[in-house]
Amino acid sequence: MIAPEEERRVQDAARRHARARVFAEAEDVISALLSDPGVQEARERVEAAQTELGMELCARLQPFQDRYDQAVAEGDAARFTEVCASKHGRWGRICVLPGGHETSMEEPHWGRNSEGRPIAWGSSAPDDW
Repeated sequence: MIAPEEERRVQDAARRHARARVFAEAEDVISALLSDPGVQEARERVEAAQTELGMELCARLQPFQDRYDQAVAEGDAARFTEVCASKHGRWGRICVLPGGHETSMEEPHWGRNSEGRPIAWGSSAPDDW
């Protein structure tokens, strides 16, 4: 007979193993999907359109980037609470517009990409690719 504590420990270990296995399988499927040439081409077209739109909006929205940069330089945490919560670290994007801008300003998310170029995006989660 197994003690209840030992049984719980074994069940927890089995759950962790099963979860790790499912995540590993999911990563394999996602990697295979993302390596498909058609998916890569679509991704490149989307990124090109987002970069083009980002450049078009730059003159009008640059003051928001300037305020964001100033808040970073000054460590002004209070100002960050006013910024849109759309942040996509995996893609190197932080929306610098005010929270709620999608409806109040009718603007897409806008900021700079990881290379420092203006970029605009409409979805709230490009990490879902």
